[in-house]
Amino acid sequence: METKDIINEFLNNKNEENAKGMKAYLKDNFEFLGVKTPLRKQVSKEFLKEKSKENFIDEALVRELWANEYREMQYIAIDYLIKQKKKLQREHITLIKDLIVTKSWWDSVDLIASHLAGELGRKYPELIEEYFLPWSESENMWLRRTAILYQLKYKENTNTDFLKQVIKVTLHQEEFFIRKAIGWSLREYSKFNQEWVREFIANNKLSKLSEKEASKYL
Repeated sequence: METKDIINEFLNNKNEENAKGMKAYLKDNFEFLGVKTPLRKQVSKEFLKEKSKENFIDEALVRELWANEYREMQYIAIDYLIKQKKKLQREHITLIKDLIVTKSWWDSVDLIASHLAGELGRKYPELIEEYFLPWSESENMWLRRTAILYQLKYKENTNTDFLKQVIKVTLHQEEFFIRKAIGWSLREYSKFNQEWVREFIANNKLSKLSEKEASKYL
């Protein structure tokens, strides 16, 4: 199945009523076909299964899907990359960055950060100094959010020195998505080290939103 075939499959499942609600949910930032997640997974299952047999990341496929006007196509691109994430190579950090800063919103960025940037950071620790740390000071809010969230699935292996550093860099920023990310990253790590998170909250003046999120499991 070629890329055009999977796109046509989705066009054949268009639902205008669903599309209105999905578009409104994401603040009218994107156009939708109205294919909700369960049907999306069903329609794309064979396509992704076939593509996952390849021993490389099909970057052309990802970029073609990302350029498509419908948001569901970006979701398929992310589904594909998550399925293939063990095959990510160091040079794919450029692709990941492009996806973060293009058609950006929390629904794409959070998955890219936690699954894809996270996988690259685990495999290639040198990317921390080279990319993730500079991202924490980027003018682009979504790169800053990614720097905060990329360790979200690291559990007890979280690099607390980096987490502390990146939060302190972004601590006084007023964007909702940054404050939420700070709280979320601390909340996740509190599942494995409550004492560290308690101490961090006590010693740093977090926004009310960040502190509320961070304290959920304490």
